[in-house]
Amino acid sequence: MRAQPGFQPHVSTLGQGPRRALALHCTMAFGGAWAGLARHLGERLTLRAPDMPSHGASADWDEASDFSETVYQASLSALESAPMDLIGHSFGAATALRLAVEHPGRVRSLTVIEPVFFALALRRQPEVMEDHDNRARAFTEAIARGDRVTAARTFNRMWSTEAPRWDSLPERTRAAMARAIHVVPDTHGFLYDDTAGLLEPGALDSLKVPTLVMRGAAAHPAIVAVNDGLEALIPGATQSVIAGAGHMAPISHPGAVARDIAALLDRS
Repeated sequence: MRAQPGFQPHVSTLGQGPRRALALHCTMAFGGAWAGLARHLGERLTLRAPDMPSHGASADWDEASDFSETVYQASLSALESAPMDLIGHSFGAATALRLAVEHPGRVRSLTVIEPVFFALALRRQPEVMEDHDNRARAFTEAIARGDRVTAARTFNRMWSTEAPRWDSLPERTRAAMARAIHVVPDTHGFLYDDTAGLLEPGALDSLKVPTLVMRGAAAHPAIVAVNDGLEALIPGATQSVIAGAGHMAPISHPGAVARDIAALLDRS
């Protein structure tokens, strides 16, 4: 796996707390999406929030390198040598899992919110991935024919059921989503095939970092399988479920998410 040569992410800084945190956003978002969480935890945490390639103020993905590896290396570059609280959402949460496994000495605590690490669902409950694939069919077809706008619209509706309808979103927001959506197929190896080896003996099952696994109460069945699997696999991990939330809990329910993260901070 080869990262994009020379890629350096744009990094936002949110909050002014004494503890340092690295916050990794989901697909089609950007580092500023953590602003709601920072409003609740900003007195405790200073969040460094990098933008993935083709997201936010970062440069575009070159479509030649491995996207997942590029995100991983960019995230690693923002992880400081002194232990940080590591927080990730969706694809960012999957990347956070890899960072914690490969650099546990630089992670003070780990919070993963609905990680799309489908390799674990495939191992534990392969039938739930059939449900996921059915939900994703319109997106997959749009990507295959190169229709990024339709792909972004269907992906947004699939994962953001609590969000405003596509046509009511600002044009700038829709354009940003369409700009980013083409990265999704290139994440398949990392998310489905576990190319990073997170399920190998001595990886996640040996993690000693205090860990919180979080999801919305309306999470997709595949996410439930992933979260339950992580809770069982990571020693000492705890799971929380955010009432009334779907996949976008850090944005739609930042207060509830912050409350549960604060409890993790208290014990790490």
